Amino acid sequence: MDHTFPPARGLVQEVAALGAAADLGEHAATAVQRVDAHDPVLQAFVPEPDRCGRVLAEAGRLTRRWSRGPERPSLFGATVGVKDVVRVDGLATTAGSTLPPKVLAGPEATVVRRLREAGALVLGKTVTAEFAHAAPGPTRNPLALDHTPGGSSSGSAAAVAAGLVTLGVGTQTVGSTIRPAAYCGVTGYRPTHGRIPVDGVIANAPSFDVVGLLARGVADVALAASVVVDGWTPAVVPGRPLVVGVPEGPYLDLVSEEGRAGYDAALERLRDAGVEVRRVPALGDLEALAQRQVDVGRYEIARTHAVWFAAHAERYRPETVAAIRQGQTVTRQEYDEALAGCAVHRAGLVARMDAEGLDLWVAPSAVGPAPKGLADTGSSVMSLPWSQAGLPAVGLPAGCAPGGLPLGLQCVARPGADEQLLAWAEAVLEPALLSRPARGGC
Repeated sequence: MDHTFPPARGLVQEVAALGAAADLGEHAATAVQRVDAHDPVLQAFVPEPDRCGRVLAEAGRLTRRWSRGPERPSLFGATVGVKDVVRVDGLATTAGSTLPPKVLAGPEATVVRRLREAGALVLGKTVTAEFAHAAPGPTRNPLALDHTPGGSSSGSAAAVAAGLVTLGVGTQTVGSTIRPAAYCGVTGYRPTHGRIPVDGVIANAPSFDVVGLLARGVADVALAASVVVDGWTPAVVPGRPLVVGVPEGPYLDLVSEEGRAGYDAALERLRDAGVEVRRVPALGDLEALAQRQVDVGRYEIARTHAVWFAAHAERYRPETVAAIRQGQTVTRQEYDEALAGCAVHRAGLVARMDAEGLDLWVAPSAVGPAPKGLADTGSSVMSLPWSQAGLPAVGLPAGCAPGGLPLGLQCVARPGADEQLLAWAEAVLEPALLSRPARGGC
């Protein structure tokens, strides 16, 4: 199936274009028309009976509140898609499930309130895998409609890539922002655990859950992050070469042949740009990492859903049922030991960075390009070590696989160094990765 989506726009570009607009009515109407025209094919948005009326009313309120001039907020008129596990006043939350929406209702998420206060327009809820776990929704990859867009933030990533919104709000427990960003050829940002409030977000595994952002480029992500990240303080790029670490060992052995070729090519582009690349043996304990993820993640999803599952088990999809049932078998001792292991893992990664003089780790965003088919959202294993440690990461487009589908490079910083990570990504990493034409034309 072929379909031509509108030209993709950046968040910074969209906000700048609206700087002289008297009101948002025409802009909002055009944005809704794009969704109406293209989402029947893409299926990135949760259906909404009167999207146009709601968005136009929201645009009117913003116009009345903010008069023409430089006092307008930083995201005035920015179009946003919000993952359907994040509560938005005026919109039902279903979390990709068939549970009664009233069961899942609650106050608007702080992240949404901050975006709206900064002038953003919420175009709608975006499709998620059921409860941000594994059972996929119907969303297609706009770059190849018969391939997955990744998950669980599938709708947010696809809507950005298809030019329907300039900012997508997602979540990430393991790889649910970084992986779909790579599959859809956009930029994804996973903050340090806890730096974007998660109140108003239906939990998956709270020890790992974060709110993520998806946009066209790093400047767009950084603009949105400046609004939603607690204690945001702009950073400058040090006047010295950036030093990045390649985690050599069994972790990289999991990458596909085409994914590894793309990764090696990305590393070559970084070297050409003056980045020092150091190969560091790391992540040799993949089996222990995976077991900790199961023990903590499954234990917590079972507790998160204890009341809902007891009342509505027949409404859950098989993938979510299996995770909850498995979590019910994890003992408190196993859970506590796994949490302690996560803390040791995080400290070990930071200590290794210190010992090797690394500013960042760099790794593939996924094991390869987006798999064909919509029944599975792909492997999240490339994000597992970094998410388990709660470290901030940015996923950047990094060329293409031979078939033309995009690949991504994941760059990971120390805890709390989100601002520095995005500053390096914007000034050094993104230009380096874009320095040569992408193979395959993506």
